[in-house]
Amino acid sequence: MSPVVVVMLLLAGLSEAAGRVMPLMVRRPGVPRNRVLGLLLAGAAVEGAMFALWPLTAWTLTELLVSTPPDGELVWTPDRLAPLLFAAVLAFPLLGPLLHALLFVGVGTALTGPLATVTGLGWWSAAGCVAVAGVTLGAAAEGVRRLVVRKKPTGRPEVTA
Repeated sequence: MSPVVVVMLLLAGLSEAAGRVMPLMVRRPGVPRNRVLGLLLAGAAVEGAMFALWPLTAWTLTELLVSTPPDGELVWTPDRLAPLLFAAVLAFPLLGPLLHALLFVGVGTALTGPLATVTGLGWWSAAGCVAVAGVTLGAAAEGVRRLVVRKKPTGRPEVTA
């Protein structure tokens, strides 16, 4: 992966993480800034990793469908990643889940064409692989988020005098 792609993935992850952390800051105004920054950076890394795994997961699913392993590889390039970054920034998760989902469908559609070309699968089969990969990764990320929230000790913010 080129450095440009890594930076774009981290920026997309940062936007996603900011959409998750902002409600926390609004509901708990006493949360220390360093804790918020830590959550934001950790979330950016996790979300960026989930975005980075999307083509790899779709590729793995297509390998299960074809009889001979395809030549080549599906990787993020700046031109394929730009719509994802645009979706993450424009459809900041607080703006609405419907717009957010619509833009991710657009990004998934952009991944489908190259996947179908490289693997030799039909467009609809490749689209199914991209969709299953995206939903699976999204469900896994949401499961981890809920697990962390459930296991996190709740308490009042410390008041220092």
